[in-house]
Amino acid sequence: MSVSLTKKLFITWYTLLMLVAGWTIGPILAQGFPEHYFEWYPFIPVFFYIFGWFTISMFETCRKFAPQKLQLVYLGTKGIKMMFSMIILLVYAVKVEEKKVEFFLTFLAFYLISMVFESWFFFRYEQGKKIKNKK
Repeated sequence: MSVSLTKKLFITWYTLLMLVAGWTIGPILAQGFPEHYFEWYPFIPVFFYIFGWFTISMFETCRKFAPQKLQLVYLGTKGIKMMFSMIILLVYAVKVEEKKVEFFLTFLAFYLISMVFESWFFFRYEQGKKIKNKK
């Protein structure tokens, strides 16, 4: 089974983005503001990275078997991401007594970073598809 160029590009750029964000925000919190660093920090970039894999896998599957439903799948994965994010935030708020505000703000930052990247990436995909169709 071959991996499409779109999936390779997404995974490459998303991996780079999560590594840079994780290795930048983590040390800033740990060294610059140690009173705001929390033990669960590494979970956040890992969650968004795994969800990025899920998103591109769903996109690729839809592109192969039901290309007319790509926008619906895109919106569906965003809805699922929001639902899981809210569940994680709720569970953290109820179960973990450590630095809730810091966790929420850091989680929000990664949520926004991933949403902006995914929106940009899939916008570029759609633009490329329109250009190909015109030719």
